[in-house]
Amino acid sequence: MRVPYRWIAVLLLVSALGACGGQPAAQVPTDAPGPTAASTDAPAPIAVPTEAPTVTVIEAPVVNLTEGCVTDYDPDIDYFPEKVTLSEAQGFSVEYFHNYKLVTVQTPWPGAEEAYRYVLVQCGTPAPTDPALADATQIEVPVKSIVTMSTTELPPLMQVGALDRLVGVGAFKHINTPDVIALIEAGKLKEVGSGSDVNIEQMIDLAPELVMTSAAGNADHDAYPKLFEAGLTVAFDSAWLEHGPLGRAEWIKYMGLFFNQEAAAEQSYAEMATRYTEMAAKAREATEKPTVLTGFTYDGVWYVSGGDSYVAQMLVDAGADYLWADDDSTGSLQLSFEVVFERAQDADFWLNGSTYWQSLADVTKDDERYAKFAAFQNGAIYNNNARQNENGGNDYWESGVANPDIVLADLITIFHPELLPDRELYYYRKLEP
Repeated sequence: MRVPYRWIAVLLLVSALGACGGQPAAQVPTDAPGPTAASTDAPAPIAVPTEAPTVTVIEAPVVNLTEGCVTDYDPDIDYFPEKVTLSEAQGFSVEYFHNYKLVTVQTPWPGAEEAYRYVLVQCGTPAPTDPALADATQIEVPVKSIVTMSTTELPPLMQVGALDRLVGVGAFKHINTPDVIALIEAGKLKEVGSGSDVNIEQMIDLAPELVMTSAAGNADHDAYPKLFEAGLTVAFDSAWLEHGPLGRAEWIKYMGLFFNQEAAAEQSYAEMATRYTEMAAKAREATEKPTVLTGFTYDGVWYVSGGDSYVAQMLVDAGADYLWADDDSTGSLQLSFEVVFERAQDADFWLNGSTYWQSLADVTKDDERYAKFAAFQNGAIYNNNARQNENGGNDYWESGVANPDIVLADLITIFHPELLPDRELYYYRKLEP
């Protein structure tokens, strides 16, 4: 949607009273004798302007330009009056200048030794020539076309009102966002593949102004090496490396920067964060805090959420006693079945099992030993696959990342249903026999 400009008018009055030749007129002494009737050299009367003063209008936007380009550049104008401020996200930063933004992604992938910098230049204005920015990727904003490689980037794209700029996605089958599915069905999007299997020919044909992708730091599996080689402009999405749920969600502001949609990003995030913090404050005050186990075994290893991970934080915010809260890992712990059983055999709840678990029968089909846990025996296993499509695409990992308030509400409904009475689960489901 095009946002109209409002203009600040600065009036400059230019009037000059002077003698010929451009020199200042001589001033009349205040004590000079007044003219008499016989005087022939009386001073001429001072001329009074009869026309309106000259008016000069300096154009200064009060909202960001989200469509089109600047047509009359003025170096003194701030072309980004609407800005974002960051409170939770640690993975990126932004600095504003009059006609460009300097965006830095601190850690594009785990273990990355260098940050990536982007100079987002308001189109219609000159790019900065500062040698200190020579290593930064220059991108004109607002971006007119984008390809997103991950489903997690789709909800933020919608929330900042830029879905009309989407021209391609990684894989159709994993998508759950209804508006994106409608674009696919209408033949308006192209499927470009993912990781090292990205279809470069398709990408080149699409010629997007921006490709947004995440990276694991493995050149043999990531898409970015091929994208760079093809000369495509790549922006790294590292939201998944944030330790907290609000930090991950705040990357909506990163998305907004490329479309000058700071105002929309700020509003969407602020409303969500307010809901999250208000619910968390109530749940944390709960007197009884149920114990919780997470994860499942895969190839003989039980992957448990680390005590400093975003999952662990959400469990604490939901008023639970996470059994590995004393751990300081931000990712997953790799433990044996025996170690997990020793600590969690009497856990009140068990969450986030295999994505294939639709029932308790599926649980024991994977491993009969699971039946020894109290949570299994009490029917207290909840899985985050209630919104999973027929191809295995799980909306918990799509819209759930952008809406942690809804995920938190699910957890509170599970642990403390009295705080959110009559509420139905959204991302989670209770596994029945």
